[in-house]
Amino acid sequence: MKRSKRRVFVAMSGGVDSSVVAALLKKQGFEVVGVFMKCWSADSCLTKDLEDAQKVADILKIPFYVFDFEEEYKNRVVDYMINGYRQGITPNPDVMCNKEIKFGLFLKKALEMGADYIATGHYVRILRHLSVRTDGSPTPAVGDHLRSRHGDSNCVGNQARRASESFSSKDAEKQYNLFQAKDLNKDQSYFLWTLIQEQLRYCLFPVGDYLKSEVREIAKKESLPTADKKDSQGICFLGKVTLRDFLSQYLPQKRGLVLTTSGEKAGEHRGVYFYTIGQRHGLGIAGVKPYYIAEKDSENNIIKIAEGEDNPALYRNEIELSDVNLVSYELRVMNYESRIKNREIKISVLARVRYRQPLAPALFVIRDSLFKLIFDKPQKFVAPGQSAVFYKKSGEMIGGGIIK
Repeated sequence: MKRSKRRVFVAMSGGVDSSVVAALLKKQGFEVVGVFMKCWSADSCLTKDLEDAQKVADILKIPFYVFDFEEEYKNRVVDYMINGYRQGITPNPDVMCNKEIKFGLFLKKALEMGADYIATGHYVRILRHLSVRTDGSPTPAVGDHLRSRHGDSNCVGNQARRASESFSSKDAEKQYNLFQAKDLNKDQSYFLWTLIQEQLRYCLFPVGDYLKSEVREIAKKESLPTADKKDSQGICFLGKVTLRDFLSQYLPQKRGLVLTTSGEKAGEHRGVYFYTIGQRHGLGIAGVKPYYIAEKDSENNIIKIAEGEDNPALYRNEIELSDVNLVSYELRVMNYESRIKNREIKISVLARVRYRQPLAPALFVIRDSLFKLIFDKPQKFVAPGQSAVFYKKSGEMIGGGIIK
């Protein structure tokens, strides 16, 4: 028999955001299933979160499952971070968690169990965009003969209402666009740049349309026990373990030189992989002005420092990107045309090289599948391994990549 309701699996972390997601979707008529993802943690800090998620599911009277992704999380997220630091870069485990676990394993298993959608507590908005040719027929997929750009827009305000509309999985002309959240202070689009259309078609992000204060008010009205729960800070799987202590379990100390930008010896360090670009504390070096890490030479185990927060050595205005994902249909078309016509394409964007950094004007340059960002003004503390994410002026997040 055909189900009368759309079924959505909600990733319930035990926090207020995902709790409200489940409550909102149930009120909007979805068949809601709660899921807690059991992932690897350094200090078994997830027990309380699991209990809180279970309590919310009981209050909402929805089915509740625990998906055990502990081994996969260790292999794909934790080891990714450790190996990144071992190479001397600064990896972003939150980006990899979203790519491999939440929108990888969780999405796959939810669909296998009959889900129509998955939903998470991310602060981001998703809109559907219908691409058509000027004659009204659907725009072909990238790789076909391209004749036109974006056409008619079919964006609707309420995400849940949009999702409840039936659509065929074969409608390749329907594109899903990610936008910054209503609450810019909580916006998490920076961490979602790896998502592709095949994932976005199944995704709901209900709290993206709300302010954080509004989310907490909804939780209180629904008598959810997570209403006043504090947001998690830092790297989730570390708990109360510091990053340095955690890395010390896997990476041996390897003393090396700390040099100034002029080449003078300023001290010694414990190993280049324990430090990151822009770091000020933990260097053990005193001066009239504070010192910051400006450069890391992983091959020779050398750290270079610059004195003063406005030192030119701390800034870069051009960065190359690897592992680029183009969420925007328009950018994917431009990338294709750049390759087949062997020409350079420059697009004006707004970009950031770390979370919460203000967006800065830049040119996104495509040349034969090589990508780089050229900023109007030099950017501070650009760390290889971190994510650079770029947007339109409208707030649409159109792509991202790993800083080289």
